[in-house]
Amino acid sequence: MKKFNTLLLILALSVGCSQENASDKYAETITSEELTDLIYEFSSDKFEGRNTGEPGQKLAVEFIRDFYKSNNIIKAENTEDYFQKFLVDFQSRQVTRPDNINEDNIDWVKTENVAAIIEGSTYPNEYIVLTAHLDHVGTENGEIFNGADDDGSGSMALLEIAEAFKLAELDGNRPKRSIVILHVSAEEKGLLGSKYYSENPLYPLDDTITNLNLDMIGRTDPTRNSNNDEYIYLIGTDRLSTMLHKTSEEVNDRTVNLELDYRFNAWDDPNRFYERSDHWHFAKNNIPVIFYFSGTHEDYHQPTDTADKIRYDLLTKRTRLIFHTAWEIANMDERIEVDQN
Repeated sequence: MKKFNTLLLILALSVGCSQENASDKYAETITSEELTDLIYEFSSDKFEGRNTGEPGQKLAVEFIRDFYKSNNIIKAENTEDYFQKFLVDFQSRQVTRPDNINEDNIDWVKTENVAAIIEGSTYPNEYIVLTAHLDHVGTENGEIFNGADDDGSGSMALLEIAEAFKLAELDGNRPKRSIVILHVSAEEKGLLGSKYYSENPLYPLDDTITNLNLDMIGRTDPTRNSNNDEYIYLIGTDRLSTMLHKTSEEVNDRTVNLELDYRFNAWDDPNRFYERSDHWHFAKNNIPVIFYFSGTHEDYHQPTDTADKIRYDLLTKRTRLIFHTAWEIANMDERIEVDQN
């Protein structure tokens, strides 16, 4: 969490700062030190692998909620204290409202998404939704699967991004469009938290102009044929909107300048990653998406996916890129438009 003196520094530096370089200033508040602290905590043994519906997952949603409360980032509409509660059936992959149970023979599990919002100043009813999943696979045979990269990296990056937007708001630089920060549950059970959101959106899908999804952005891919670690895989950027694709590349060129790798973006990619993370339920509803991903590795879905293996230098740059991109989309004069089928 930001210390009070950091806030004072940001406020002081704001004098004479133009809108053109404001995103640079706030991106710099996203630091490796804070990401390190957050991920070591969120992927610690006390969260017991964050399996959906289990006590560790309940601790995880409370940790995220308390972060937003402590930073005065308001809860999303139609939530209960930041929680969008729902029920899941793991076997059938059904999701339903907590008050809408009719089948007595289904073993429903209680869980919740967590949602906060930075309200827009000019177009408050247009929404950019940032997503990451908060759950992991839990404990098996006495071993805890901590999920530091999957998806502690994306979940905690969202906290840093939200805080950067909040600092901008306090400084008089609210985004023109609203930024919804959505931590979804039950991703490991079949993208069920994002499925529930898409069927019961907190904000209208017709007014949701882009989804940026963060899943496993903290490591490097050992199968990647390159010596350059400063990369990020982008999936889906041009599937629905050439405007989103162009904006993404332009923002990267003038800010972080990572290598944007489209290795897994091909329509015939056998991994089918485009359908395997939470952006999928937005894309299915004709909402342009970017899936940020750094690849799988030997610790994927293993108890060895631990905080000490995260590349915090790379995670920081990737998180800053996502912040810059969200900032640009939120503050553009024109909204991102769908022009591809």
